[in-house]
Amino acid sequence: MEYKDYYAILGVPRTASQAEIKKAYRRLARQHHPDLNKGNADAERRFKEINEAHAVLGDPEKRKAYDTLGADWAAYQQAGAAGATGNPFADFVRRSYAGGAGTAPGGIRFEYRGNAEDLSGFSDFFRMFFGGAPGTGTGRSSSTSAGSTGTGGLGYDDLLGGLGFEMPTGRTTGRRTRATGASRPGPPQDVEAETEVTLEEVFRGTTRLLQVGNRRYEVKIPAGVADGQRIRLSGKAGSGPGAGDVYVRIRVLPHPTFERNGADLTRELPIPLRVALLGGEVPVETIAGTRLLLRIPPETQNGRLFRLAGQGLPRLRGEGRGDLYARVRVVLPTHLDERARELAGRFLDAAGQPETRRAGASI
Repeated sequence: MEYKDYYAILGVPRTASQAEIKKAYRRLARQHHPDLNKGNADAERRFKEINEAHAVLGDPEKRKAYDTLGADWAAYQQAGAAGATGNPFADFVRRSYAGGAGTAPGGIRFEYRGNAEDLSGFSDFFRMFFGGAPGTGTGRSSSTSAGSTGTGGLGYDDLLGGLGFEMPTGRTTGRRTRATGASRPGPPQDVEAETEVTLEEVFRGTTRLLQVGNRRYEVKIPAGVADGQRIRLSGKAGSGPGAGDVYVRIRVLPHPTFERNGADLTRELPIPLRVALLGGEVPVETIAGTRLLLRIPPETQNGRLFRLAGQGLPRLRGEGRGDLYARVRVVLPTHLDERARELAGRFLDAAGQPETRRAGASI
């Protein structure tokens, strides 16, 4: 049975409030719901993990039990599981059995109401903590003392033995043998995190320092990365040959000026009425921060697109960059006085402005 960091799965800190946990759960559950990701095995796995994490962290009593053992389990992992220096989990065992084996005053209560089928979508870690030992068909399993061994009961001895630790009585249970201290490795446990980047960072590439559980990772984000894309850090989730991978999902923040379509960008280009009518040059700022002069031909209509080749984003796979499209927005003069209005009327009469009052008329 492998420890699962439910806080990392939901992307919340260990100090998160119940409201923050619920908010994170709802957002992730919508994102990875099977109805929105048909045929996506990864989304289905994530959806199960998200529900499992919320089933624990969303229940204050279960969360308290999980936190109590989770911190010691992290220390156990760092010590290398069954190390030659002894059982690094001994402090937890001694605290749990304060006053002698079998007493466990104020022992933790692990409880599940339901049946074995209700837990079919959850991991062995969840079932061991909150549903009884794997493989049991108990309708309700609970333990309030270290020596509890009733029908379906999961006492401290059973709990720690199922994790592969030697009991205070000297006996050994679960997946660990006294002779070798070896344990059967469980399946690699992947971890997913999320980070946000700006469009300027997408243009040039960037790095992020991410805190996932008790570890910090430096993540290199390549130029041209797409929104929702995941970056994989192989073997960084845990230690040893059975370590899983860390997946960092990228969220690209909206930009106030540029709209993105793959490697292409589109922006509005305000131009005065004079330039639209008579033509001229206007500066265009690119995502790189440079300014280019764009020649506007006479009689340019509002909404016309101009293409600036190679001024978009780098292509993540492939060579070169996308294009920048500038959409013309004609800015009309305001605050006209009587003289200006008179001249504007004469100009429009002379220019032969089409009649547009009739519904559906086109220019």
